[in-house]
Amino acid sequence: MTTIASSLQAVNARIARVAQAVGRRPDEITLLAASKTNPAEAVREAWLAGQIIFGENYLQEALAKMPALADLPIEWHFIGPIQSNKTKRIAENFSWVHSVDRAKIADRLSKDRSESLPPLQICLQVNVSGEDSKSGVEPEELAALAAHVVCLPRLKLRGLMAVPELTTATALQRSQFHLLRELYDQLKQDGYELDTLSMGMSEDMDIAIAEGATMVRVGTAIFGPRRYPIPEELAARAAR
Repeated sequence: MTTIASSLQAVNARIARVAQAVGRRPDEITLLAASKTNPAEAVREAWLAGQIIFGENYLQEALAKMPALADLPIEWHFIGPIQSNKTKRIAENFSWVHSVDRAKIADRLSKDRSESLPPLQICLQVNVSGEDSKSGVEPEELAALAAHVVCLPRLKLRGLMAVPELTTATALQRSQFHLLRELYDQLKQDGYELDTLSMGMSEDMDIAIAEGATMVRVGTAIFGPRRYPIPEELAARAAR
């Protein structure tokens, strides 16, 4: 068994253990392998070990590795910040986008999604920590954004996503995950048909699962320490 395969097995076992400890079924939680900065060969190893869903943060890096993996039926999720000039390529190459945080981006994704493709599955990113450096719609503006996105053609609103503050304070982590869960529950009470709460990563997924996560985005615990992020311009050259 490869290192990646054994790491995947350990992560899935951890998800099952935590879910059962908080009275949830393990099959309620989907594992997304966050493959940013990892080469196509590492993604292929993970796929051969049974992992189907992969998330990428950097568009040009993702586009550089996708051709080498075109023979695999991978479900690609875009999980990084979105620039307006990147929406067309994202809409063309991904099945899910977790990081929609403003109406302008949603409008462009809707316009750029081909009618020949299934609707683009959308999560709205919420800034639950209040940090100026974090992407995400402010909690008080979420309802208006959801009302806008749900009316757009070629998009399907599935749920919410957050990247909480990086901290060792467990109570603070839990409060931010709890806030996202409350916002999710409120939207469902308002009539939105949501099923995805994308929160939790290698370091904090136990707390996220306890607070109701239905999808965890795990990179380091599967692939090992990340390589230095590939700048967009270097990855673009690699793709040519």
